Amino acid sequence: MKELKAIINAYNLLNPEKTKAAIATVVRVEGSSYRRTGARMLVTDDGIWVGGISGGCLEGDALKRARLAMAKAQPSLVTYDTTEDDQHQIGVGLGCHGVIDVLLSPLEIGNPNNAVEILKSCRAERRQTHILLTIIGLEDEYNGLRAGNMLRYTGQESLNVFEDAELEAKIEKSIQNFTQKGRSRPATFELSDGRELEIFIEILPPEVHLVLMGHQYDVLPLTRLVKEIGWRATVVANPQKIMQKLSAVADEIVTPADFETILIDEHTAIILMSHDFKTDKYNLPKVLKTKAAYIGMLGPRVRSEKILDELSQEGIEISQTDLERIHAPVGLDIGAISPEEIALSIIAEIRAVFSDRNGAALRLRTTPIHERD
Repeated sequence: MKELKAIINAYNLLNPEKTKAAIATVVRVEGSSYRRTGARMLVTDDGIWVGGISGGCLEGDALKRARLAMAKAQPSLVTYDTTEDDQHQIGVGLGCHGVIDVLLSPLEIGNPNNAVEILKSCRAERRQTHILLTIIGLEDEYNGLRAGNMLRYTGQESLNVFEDAELEAKIEKSIQNFTQKGRSRPATFELSDGRELEIFIEILPPEVHLVLMGHQYDVLPLTRLVKEIGWRATVVANPQKIMQKLSAVADEIVTPADFETILIDEHTAIILMSHDFKTDKYNLPKVLKTKAAYIGMLGPRVRSEKILDELSQEGIEISQTDLERIHAPVGLDIGAISPEEIALSIIAEIRAVFSDRNGAALRLRTTPIHERD
């Protein structure tokens, strides 16, 4: 999400009278690769790029090909195969052993239907998961659609542009399947005239949102790290107790009395870090009423167990489902000591939970790092 913000910001500064631009998007990955589907890079005709489609090994070649696409005003699909020991193949010697398809799409700057403008419209809306359909394979055109076109899917009616009920039903089925798995993938469909239509179905969730309930000095390094990786940070505390540095970093400062005004969804994590036993005990039942998928409690295990025990004695029972959302002590066991290291352990655990991983060392993993088809 941080990369997408950077691309949009750079795009907004472009002068269409002086600059041409294109967007490079990873639309298929087979095997291993540094970046996954949906990775993007904005390229301008003066050789500048923002974002990335690999770890830096493919960007140079993609830049050349993107400038060619701009000159021709036509999109192109480029395949990088790092599985072959072909000295003429870009990416050979990387050791990734993967195949990567990258769509290079020239941009008509300011056209509301270009890919970046559509991404901007998604970012401008309140937190929700967006579904984008990009045509990556199509000979000639179909009902005015061409390779490189992007469409926003907002329901079955969005597919009416294809004017083929059978085709629309197949696309809809793929969308629902990919959405359920939370995975962005290409899918191929046969048109009534026998041609193939290949669509990159992209699931674009909102940025991860951290709600930090506290005002002590350790909130600042955690907020800084949240922003560094491109997540959203909301601090719940009395504004008069907030240090100026924290106010400058956080996306929003909300008073405890206004907690219910915060938009909290399943992509939200809440950390109780007031360093005050009574405050955290008061806040826990309140945050459990939200949709937050992750609730962390700072402090030793005995402290959190005492909070749960006292709540139970007061008649506030916490279900097993809610107990599974509570992470106490918060963070991964990395031997963190300083506030900055503790922040790192917290962020790492949140990422692991949201990715349905256990947070163990990758060298112990017996299956590929990323799920494959």
